[in-house]
Amino acid sequence: MRTHMLDRGDEGAWLLRWVLVGFIAGALSVVIFHQGAAAVLYAFEVTKRTPFSLQPTQPFGVPQLLSIAFWGGVWGMVLAVMFARLEHARLIVASLVFGAIFPTLVAWFVVAPLKGQPMAGGFAPAAMAIGPIVNAAWGLGIGIGLALFGRPRGHRPG
Repeated sequence: MRTHMLDRGDEGAWLLRWVLVGFIAGALSVVIFHQGAAAVLYAFEVTKRTPFSLQPTQPFGVPQLLSIAFWGGVWGMVLAVMFARLEHARLIVASLVFGAIFPTLVAWFVVAPLKGQPMAGGFAPAAMAIGPIVNAAWGLGIGIGLALFGRPRGHRPG
């Protein structure tokens, strides 16, 4: 017979797994989906920014791809916590929308000014379109990752 405390412990273990998978899926989604979308945009000359860049970032000299993969993992944990009760297609769609909106807004209005760049790509529509596209692709990837690997078989969110 299981007690309420054990059930809560199982729930805690499930949540830890969910958030950890959120980080891993977020980081891998940067490499596969985000940078894959960036590569397509680069191939069609929509952007001049080279995908899969290993240029060192400031101030620590970490390769750019590793830096954005790390931050993709951090954002993946945030997304996982926010959407822990969603499953299947609802999770994937919510993740795609989350990706298109929230990381894009932070990149436009927090990160760009900190780097001395114009907010929101200088409000040029073509430049502004890139963020939501690549970040929606990231969101799609993390949604798929969470849907496939986030829960033990048979576990239903409570």
